Amino acid sequence: MKKMQTLLRRWMDHKYLTADQITGFDNYKYSAIDTSPLSQYVMHPFWDWLVKFFPRWFAPNLMTFLGFLFGAMNLVLLSYYDWNFEASSGDEGTTPIPSWVWMCTGINIFVAYTLDGIDGKQARRIGLSGPLGELFDHGLDSYTAMLIPTCLYSIFGRSRVYSVRPMRMYYVCLTVYFNFFVSHWEKYNTGILYLPWGYDLSMWGSTAMYLVTWWMGFERWKFELPLGSYGTLPLGNVMEAVLHISAMANLPLVVLNVYNSYVHRTGRLLPFWEAVRPAWPFLTYFIILLAWPFLSPNDIMETDPRAIFMLSGTIFSNVSCRLIVSQMSVTRCDAWHWQMPMYAFSLFVSLWIPFLERPLLYMLLIVTTLSHWHYGSSVVNQMCEHFNRVCFTVHKRVPEEQSPKQKTPLGQDQRNMQEQEVEQTAKKQD
Repeated sequence: MKKMQTLLRRWMDHKYLTADQITGFDNYKYSAIDTSPLSQYVMHPFWDWLVKFFPRWFAPNLMTFLGFLFGAMNLVLLSYYDWNFEASSGDEGTTPIPSWVWMCTGINIFVAYTLDGIDGKQARRIGLSGPLGELFDHGLDSYTAMLIPTCLYSIFGRSRVYSVRPMRMYYVCLTVYFNFFVSHWEKYNTGILYLPWGYDLSMWGSTAMYLVTWWMGFERWKFELPLGSYGTLPLGNVMEAVLHISAMANLPLVVLNVYNSYVHRTGRLLPFWEAVRPAWPFLTYFIILLAWPFLSPNDIMETDPRAIFMLSGTIFSNVSCRLIVSQMSVTRCDAWHWQMPMYAFSLFVSLWIPFLERPLLYMLLIVTTLSHWHYGSSVVNQMCEHFNRVCFTVHKRVPEEQSPKQKTPLGQDQRNMQEQEVEQTAKKQD
């Protein structure tokens, strides 16, 4: 029993960040460019006004986490009422999602968007800007990349006439994951995060769609657009195309920005194989999780689409978080992910022993989710220990006069100067 307790304690206290990564975070400076007109001329003025109503003791990380929970609540609600995405299909024998759920999802997504927009402003307002907050924010954003398309699918359902089948919606999810990943791969090479326009548009669009569904019912989306001599186009297919375009529209700019960073010598100037190194774990999982539905002996995408969506979103979030850590600390990104053999083995066993496919899928979902939560909480706790912070409050772990000497090259005064520079840079961008 004592041995189990010791192993559990050791596992809970596992340190994921290396000494080089910790040192890299000490030298980190925030650098991002937001050129979205919607963000610049509408949202930032609104957020600047709104943040003034929050008390100064309200921790920025608490805002970030509450915003994520509002988004996660949408997944919980829609999973309960529509696990297999059939409630809005209009098929016989299905029970529609209650209208109040759509109202809640619309409010939740807008509140989540708002809290995500003001957490950084609150941090600068009370002098708590730093790498911990940015890492926490972007790490949860990587998880949100799965929540948004998965929840939107419940509006249309898997209608055979007015929507798309789960496999095609899965392509949308993979496109969204890819877009998030390449944005941070771009910063890994250039040192600058160019915020994509699609995020603001998707949050406003999602809010509007949920509220329209609450007001008019899911049947309101069941129609086809006339295309003259070309026939008609179901609205679900239009939504599919919009999501693909909004996600992939950022890719040409990413390629251009990385190219310019080499031409003008403003980025990290990594050799080619080092520059693309972060892509290997992403591409490997992409291939495995794309091949599984095609090779599935039980047509797993039709029988359990939500489990596939959640599994893929969770593992891609973990891969993205590890990239974000390397990107912010300016350290070498891993080219291999430790869970890869488990995924490959599960796919092989599913093909060999078909009746084990569904249990293996859910086993992977549980293990991946728990390990991702452990990774995230451990990294945040390690950062809090290093920077003498309490994650969800504005207080320090140890009073300044009692805190031990810094173990890193930079002292507290230098860190304060960095935070002031971050605040000034962010104010210019806002």
